Amino acid sequence: MKVAIIHDWLVVNGGAEKVLNEILELYPKADIFTLVDYLPEEDRTWLKSVKIHTSFIQRLPFANKMYRNYFPLFPIAIEQFDLSSYDLVISSSYSAAKGVITGPDQLHVSYCHSPARYAWDMQEQYLKESGNDKGLKSIIARYFLHKFRIWDTRTANGVDTFIANSSFIKKRIYKCYRRVAEVIYPPVNIEKFKLETTKEDFYLAASRLVPYKRLDLIAEAFVKMPTKQLKIIGDGPQMQKIKDIVGNADNIEILGYQSDEVMLKNMQKAKAFVFAAEEDFGIIPVEAQACGTPVIAFGKGGCLETVNHGISGVHFKKQTTKCLIEAVESFESSSYTFDPNEVRKNAEKFSNEAFRSNMTNLIESALREKN
Repeated sequence: MKVAIIHDWLVVNGGAEKVLNEILELYPKADIFTLVDYLPEEDRTWLKSVKIHTSFIQRLPFANKMYRNYFPLFPIAIEQFDLSSYDLVISSSYSAAKGVITGPDQLHVSYCHSPARYAWDMQEQYLKESGNDKGLKSIIARYFLHKFRIWDTRTANGVDTFIANSSFIKKRIYKCYRRVAEVIYPPVNIEKFKLETTKEDFYLAASRLVPYKRLDLIAEAFVKMPTKQLKIIGDGPQMQKIKDIVGNADNIEILGYQSDEVMLKNMQKAKAFVFAAEEDFGIIPVEAQACGTPVIAFGKGGCLETVNHGISGVHFKKQTTKCLIEAVESFESSSYTFDPNEVRKNAEKFSNEAFRSNMTNLIESALREKN
């Protein structure tokens, strides 16, 4: 059986790339098709000798840094791939990958990380953050986003089987495409994150310092809790903003980018991991739980499924400093006792092995139905 895997782009090793890696473990002889491939050499060892096909966007000016600016061309670029010789097509999609053209005798399974957030329910947020929410630029951007949504809806009909990475995304897929998806949670390398039962007296927050991750909210909350220690790991465009918020607060330590080893050690030793983003799934809170570290998480999106309230962490209802402070105080109250072994047990259902087994079973079932 000849297999093609379509992935939106290869630029960084994020959560979507971890999913792609596990799919390649299932189909090591598959070919990869992607809009652009600028993954650094040191980050691509897991790709091994896989053949990678890129689109014409790879050859456009400044595509290595500004590939997202070519989004009006994504539909054309995805549709140019000739997949007619493949029996099974798997798209790993959070933008345009699911729009590839397949024939009636081919099975197209789409693992949907999310319908393109910038084009659907988070359009206004993305336009504001990119400075395209006003004036002529806004009109042009909204026009192309409108055209993209029409194309995105139409191409959903070319998918035989949709897979959502969470029940939250299952709802979003149905809202956008009126298609019912199966839920298979993304893989988390549970074995890499060893259980540590001895905790130290500090909280940990870690992610890229970008607006939607809401590290600013976490910093603001802990500035108002001077007796509670917080470490922040990560780098990104909001670094200066976070530093300005922290100011001279001596209970908050900004560590910047750190190696996997340092990240793991802090994750194992933290009394709790603080997570304030609304994520489709959110792998890093699961990694923290694998270390036996409970999570204080914003109670919306994937964290409602990955963090078991009262067992492996606590939720807070609104993205406000007041709600986060109340959640920290609740976490420290006598109402909860978090057993690191039970916290890790909650994470184990999101393992690599569970992902591979669920994907194999679903695809084999879909192939039988197709034939």
